[in-house]
Amino acid sequence: MTDVPTCLAPVRDTRQVTMEVPPGAVDCHTHLFEDRYPLSPNRGYNPPESNLDHMLAMHGALGVERVVFTQPSVYGTDNSAILDGMAALGDKARAVVAIDGSESDAQLAEWDTQGVRGIRLNLDNVGGMPVTLEEVPDLARRVDELGWHLEFLFPGPSLTELTPMLRQLVTPISIGHFSYMPASEGIEYPPFRLLLELVREGNTWIKLSGPNRLGVGDLPPWPEVVPLAHALIEANPDRMVWATDWPHPNKFVVQPNDADLIEQLELWAPDPEMRRRILVDNPETLYGF
Repeated sequence: MTDVPTCLAPVRDTRQVTMEVPPGAVDCHTHLFEDRYPLSPNRGYNPPESNLDHMLAMHGALGVERVVFTQPSVYGTDNSAILDGMAALGDKARAVVAIDGSESDAQLAEWDTQGVRGIRLNLDNVGGMPVTLEEVPDLARRVDELGWHLEFLFPGPSLTELTPMLRQLVTPISIGHFSYMPASEGIEYPPFRLLLELVREGNTWIKLSGPNRLGVGDLPPWPEVVPLAHALIEANPDRMVWATDWPHPNKFVVQPNDADLIEQLELWAPDPEMRRRILVDNPETLYGF
């Protein structure tokens, strides 16, 4: 596909983090991109080579010990890359896969034993939504028996129309990257107020990730994001997790250093105990480490 843009590679020389990172910290959203895995013809970007060794080097600089691999849209429902990465790391890794609904219960159960803990429903990227929204309730019932969750990615304004469906789900849900809320709109933005309601109700988890995806610049500082993070943490601190979103696909001009991303937690959660909950305790609950 010659008309598909190629993403910028992540920063390879991750600097050593200055913040104290607690033992057992989890990066709850990374991808693996390796040339040996075939890309889906139905994709919106070409990823840079970003393999397990690259990721481990980045995590070593951050002091992060565990990871949750998240299926990227460019591989469709072929989860081979993240399943292989998870197998290589053993109990230090979990995964969130993409499926089209044709998978047998036996297949899902096998993935569960391997460490899969959720299904990704990506409404924002081409190729990331292999099922229809009408199929989501039935899918939720299937994965609920395994103790999994559904992970959503969608533009912030879409939350208004999606909320009725989300509230009907008993299965826990996770929403990536601050739900892509436009940070410059502030905490009174109606879709963000709705997000706070969902978080308070207790069935919705938020990934405090991707500040460079909220319309306020690709590089720090991101002061407009701080009030959003404070409001979400205050709404329900037990439903917050953190992630790098490495290697930051769909970026074409400049990439942040991942040390800058984890150090945002000093602004978002100044209390070290709260940071430990976000980095260690909450991911252990959601992903079953």
